[in-house]
Amino acid sequence: MNQRKKTILIFALALLFLTSVTLSGIFCYGGARKTDFSVKNLAPCLRYPFGTDWMGRNMLARTLTGLSMSIRIGLCTAGISALLALTLGIMSAVLGKKVDAVISFLIDTIMGIPHILLLLLISYAFGKGFKGVVLGVALTHWPSLARVIRGEVMQLKESEYIQIAAKLGQSRLQIAWRHMVVHLFPQFVVGLILMFPHAILHEASITFLGFGLSSEQPAIGIILSESMRYLITGKWWLAMLPGLMLVLTVVLFDVAGNSLRRILDPSSAQE
Repeated sequence: MNQRKKTILIFALALLFLTSVTLSGIFCYGGARKTDFSVKNLAPCLRYPFGTDWMGRNMLARTLTGLSMSIRIGLCTAGISALLALTLGIMSAVLGKKVDAVISFLIDTIMGIPHILLLLLISYAFGKGFKGVVLGVALTHWPSLARVIRGEVMQLKESEYIQIAAKLGQSRLQIAWRHMVVHLFPQFVVGLILMFPHAILHEASITFLGFGLSSEQPAIGIILSESMRYLITGKWWLAMLPGLMLVLTVVLFDVAGNSLRRILDPSSAQE
């Protein structure tokens, strides 16, 4: 098996695992909220691989549901953020120096503010909960990708075929849509996927701190936050196993993104 086929296999396996977690969490939502005090505080066993909590809830079902929720929020926020980055990156490089100066200033300003602080402020300003989390994550993750796309467009503007298209009378909007977006698509897709792990971790972080999803939701941040008070009593599985699953999910998103980047760049995949 050559390097390219191995890369495709790794990408497919990572995508399969993440899809399975997402779908499993949707189907486990009812079981994640079901309480049974007759089996509370059970350590991991065959019947309950992740054990149970102080209310007898199945920790495996809660973990899968929480990860599924985080992945779906990550998909939503990363999609919004990537589209915003693509739009502003193209506008910055195409609509003249004044627009470029304004967007560049906005990028530098957002990147200069501590990320988690800005995320907390936006989430709190929009009333926390699902809406606050989505808007907070979406509005804080676009600057890095926008800067990359802007740099790519600045190089494209000097290309011979772009200059010919301009001389033939095509507008800036037509040139951007017909000639630039197609070229930028690989960077856009890879940037979108690599944004997922950041979105998931930041959603879990602000939920853990109490500025995200409500405590009624079996979100991964809520699970970890509630489990902290029980660690000193020896119930290690309540935080350790969900935490490991969160780390695994984030790592697999990163692996999927890097694999896709190699797939879209054949010379890199053959290294």
